[in-house]
Amino acid sequence: MEYKKIKPKKIYEEVAEVLQKAIRSGKLKPGTKLESVQQLAENFQVGRSAIREALTALKAMGLIEMRQGEGTYVKEFQAGDLTFSLAQAMLMNQKDVMHLLEVRKIIETGAAATAAKKHTPENLKKMVTALNGMKAALGNEELGEKSDLQFHLAVSEATQNPMLTNLLLQVSDLMQETMRETRRITLFSKEKTTVRLYNEHLAIYEAIAAGNEDIARSAMLNHLNNVKETLVHFFEESQK
Repeated sequence: MEYKKIKPKKIYEEVAEVLQKAIRSGKLKPGTKLESVQQLAENFQVGRSAIREALTALKAMGLIEMRQGEGTYVKEFQAGDLTFSLAQAMLMNQKDVMHLLEVRKIIETGAAATAAKKHTPENLKKMVTALNGMKAALGNEELGEKSDLQFHLAVSEATQNPMLTNLLLQVSDLMQETMRETRRITLFSKEKTTVRLYNEHLAIYEAIAAGNEDIARSAMLNHLNNVKETLVHFFEESQK
């Protein structure tokens, strides 16, 4: 078996990771003012240069903002605009994620049903390509989330409604972030859970290919409900 080489993390990367997790879990809420560089250095028991590098990295990711003369603050996720960057997606807290999943359920269950009625052979081919990517990616987080998103976009294209596809593309960064979170969580539990994700997508595809609108809608709803359950459990554990 060939193993991936593990690179040791630098001190500032470890500091940035701790602060990022605190922001993602809600322990550091949007608008919260961070402690001074000196105080953070004392709390982490590292040098001030490591703290400055960590803050610079978090700023580049769009997670914090430095206000001249005021200090450093956790940035807020803005849901008022449908155009999101991946950095904004990383600012989502539990409430934001649940709102996104609700939007996805409303849109994607209908999309799956419509795709069952209007799909073309080319649409099905794209779904199969995505499924094959997911199957080959079991244990490969990055490839798995990419294929996951590819599958959902292929379903939206199968509705033959370009406005729907464009709408999902607008929130694709947010979708990909929840997919990344779901896969990261499942990969650290049991491998059979990642297999379950593949099987859920396969069930959606089979219903669409068979032209069964009701089963396609139900299969998509089942998948998104399972995603919600996984993420809710993660947020609950992270608060402990």
